[in-house]
Amino acid sequence: MAWNSFATPLIGKAVRAASRLAHGGGSAFPGKIVERIDPQFLARTLQQLPLGVVLVSGTNGKTTTTRMVASMLESLGLKVFTNPTGSNFTRGVVSSLLAEVSLGGKLDADIAVLELDEAYAVHFVKQVQPDYCLLLNVMRDQLDRFGEIDNTARLLSKAAEATTGTVVLNREDPRIARLADVAHTEDGVEVRYFGLDGSLRSFFPSDDDMRTTVDTASSADTASSESAESSANIEIDDASAIAKTGEHAEKTKNTESAEQLPADVTLLAVGDHRASFGIDGETYETGVRLEGVYNLYNAAAALAVVRAVVADAQAMFLPFEQNVTDELLRQVGISQRMIDFAHSTTQAMIDAAAEVTPAFGRGEVIDVNGSPVELLLVKNPMGFRLSLASFTPEGCDTMIAINDEYADGRDMSWLWDVDFSSLRDTGVAMVSGVRAWDMALRLEYDQVPVNSVNTELEEAVSTFVNANPGTPKHIYCTYTAMLKTRAALGKIAEVADAGVGK
Repeated sequence: MAWNSFATPLIGKAVRAASRLAHGGGSAFPGKIVERIDPQFLARTLQQLPLGVVLVSGTNGKTTTTRMVASMLESLGLKVFTNPTGSNFTRGVVSSLLAEVSLGGKLDADIAVLELDEAYAVHFVKQVQPDYCLLLNVMRDQLDRFGEIDNTARLLSKAAEATTGTVVLNREDPRIARLADVAHTEDGVEVRYFGLDGSLRSFFPSDDDMRTTVDTASSADTASSESAESSANIEIDDASAIAKTGEHAEKTKNTESAEQLPADVTLLAVGDHRASFGIDGETYETGVRLEGVYNLYNAAAALAVVRAVVADAQAMFLPFEQNVTDELLRQVGISQRMIDFAHSTTQAMIDAAAEVTPAFGRGEVIDVNGSPVELLLVKNPMGFRLSLASFTPEGCDTMIAINDEYADGRDMSWLWDVDFSSLRDTGVAMVSGVRAWDMALRLEYDQVPVNSVNTELEEAVSTFVNANPGTPKHIYCTYTAMLKTRAALGKIAEVADAGVGK
């Protein structure tokens, strides 16, 4: 322990307060300072938690799924520490801790649920071995940071390898499912899976399934020109057909392999704010408050890890339930709420999942002069495709804001793997962000009309939301574009403080 560790909470809180005043919101800067003056602060603080640490990582859905897990555990009675803003580097976690610890360094919580960036999860597990690890997927996101997705999977494997309790994996993502091989099952680590019913797999493609979509109408438009291609091109088409046959065989093999893995929670069916889950041979149907079909699969992931925590709580706490005094429970650090939590039923978990609300910027709705403005974060081909499939453009105005800052990823070529033809009839009212013209060009190739292009994001947001009062509006945006859009909306409407400023 650092000699000055007794002063760490005071110093950190002072830096955090100054940072919030200077920046108008949360910042990872206090965490950076504390990591320098007291490198053991993170591990020392999280070691206090009786139910340990849940680590959530993967390319897509980390923030929303972390929110789901934390909200469900809280609904079931636990005190939960989490990093709710998506500040998912280790210094971001430290900054969040500084807001919660007492001046004596005490963290009043039973369990921590932490979202970690794929790369920073490696640094985190060197300091803290998670009790539970939930790994969601591997997609082509931020290629400039991680390189090819196999490297991203290797980064996530370090988190699975360091986990001491239960590793929860996406059965349908072959790169994630294979990480069961690195879990220390010989030391008692359990591996669980969440998965999809076969009828839903086409809705949730893995990265290997992603191919640039050729729209049916576009194919019809070009059919005559294709028929006039040279024999050389016909040979290329034949080669392409052979390649696709090989791809189909590989997918079939992967599907068969996935079906052989038993899923602890299976998403069986989806509907408008409704979902059905298969658990222990029973079907549970529920309404949900979350937006987007992709979040229903995230809910299956969250249910799987919550079930693992409940199972461990039953083994840990229920033996103390009878013939033990309250005084003895206090002495061994067990509260009545932990015992109550251990009695949680599957239906109680389903009910808790039904009440989770969207994380900021992920289906968050902000009222602007009577118009509901929905912020939809998009970071990669699958996420964008599923967002477009989940939110019908009819009767709404649409805006797309694309940035290429570090947190977004510099390489925006993935936009060409998204099919935008669903926007063809309604068009896009506004395109903005640093890469606005790249986005406008991409829409032109899918024959989607664009009304206006404005690279000045704040000005574009104001113009867009104030047009057509009362009409619902969708804003699809990358991460930093979402933060700046929220800030712009905060100047003209009431925006909740998510710890990132308004």
